[in-house]
Amino acid sequence: MTAPETSVLFGVDIGGTGIKGAPVDVKRGELTEPRFKVLTPHPAAPEAVVAAVREVVDHFGYRGPIGLTFPGVVVGGHTRTAANVDQGWVDLDAEGLFRESLDLPATLLNDADAAGLAEMAHGAGRDREGVVLVLTFGTGIGSALFMDGRLVPNTELGHLELRGKDAEHRASAAARERHELSWAEWAVRVDEYLDLVERLFSPQLVIIGGGVSRKHEKFLPLLSKRAATVVPAGLRNDAGIVGAAMAAAGPGR
Repeated sequence: MTAPETSVLFGVDIGGTGIKGAPVDVKRGELTEPRFKVLTPHPAAPEAVVAAVREVVDHFGYRGPIGLTFPGVVVGGHTRTAANVDQGWVDLDAEGLFRESLDLPATLLNDADAAGLAEMAHGAGRDREGVVLVLTFGTGIGSALFMDGRLVPNTELGHLELRGKDAEHRASAAARERHELSWAEWAVRVDEYLDLVERLFSPQLVIIGGGVSRKHEKFLPLLSKRAATVVPAGLRNDAGIVGAAMAAAGPGR
């Protein structure tokens, strides 16, 4: 497909487990076609990930501006950290690499920031003021912090220390599967993590995203009552794709 002269742009969400993408109507915050997903290569070195992204984009025959997420800190298109992918990404001009390799205009941003932007525009955070925290539970724990709708980028709160280790090593969705925890057992760990971020940031709203948001009824009712309202992501696990496409639209999206 050729990039139409409408509000449809392409978003790719790069995760530690899978790479998924789809064309998105950025004005409506909706995928216009079912997303296509491939497994993240291991090791997730830059050239291997670029090839996987190319496979996703080519599946749709898309040619036009593209937004991409990355599971780590992204500053000025450069990837500064790489917790769940190959260390070859550290201090790489990743945006430039994607732009050159795909031969497309490319915009790169942190994965949770992308999901947060989508949720604030089209999902559970729409029209919400005050402090809103979007948390994505997947291979790790991503975070996007908003104050009156404005993003504080690259917070990476999954790396806060909890019981002597990165919080995501205890409370991510991958940790639940790795330790074969029941939903009730995992909810205890999520509660402990939410206690920590609530003490630090006092959010009024916490939005739970990532793949696990599809099964929110299995664990959200098990969480303790707290000052913050805790809700599932309105866009579920499509938020990263939508936010990536929004980033491709540029300022004023």
